[in-house]
Amino acid sequence: RLKRAACLEQEVFVQPVKQVVSLWRTFGGGTKLAVGSVAPPTLTVLPSSSVKSEGKVTLVCLANKGFPSDWKLSWKVGGISSSSGVSQSPVVLQKDDGLYSWSSTLTLQEEEWLKKTVTCEATKDSQPTVIKELSREQCTGQ
Repeated sequence: RLKRAACLEQEVFVQPVKQVVSLWRTFGGGTKLAVGSVAPPTLTVLPSSSVKSEGKVTLVCLANKGFPSDWKLSWKVGGISSSSGVSQSPVVLQKDDGLYSWSSTLTLQEEEWLKKTVTCEATKDSQPTVIKELSREQCTGQ
């Protein structure tokens, strides 16, 4: 009688360098393998359409088509790192191309938004930082 080992299974996307092929392998619990070329995400920063009643504004940084999934999003307000009022979304794998999308939101006081440039940055290890800036002047109707 054969004994089967109880293992946690995890799906892993493998992306060849020359072409994209969905190839799923099972390695075991906690193992993640990402094979492919590093692709920096494209960043888009969107302002909220209105000011909240407590005088706060929320901005969203959308990161699209990055690989692998461990790029980190962070914010700067007026050139200074900001972690207060920040929330991160889970990473979503796009099955059609094997690339990832995710987002981060920043809530800040309206007066900061009116006076300062806001920057979203995507970083990963030694890869060049991807930067997208937005100031109120760039937004029509704001």
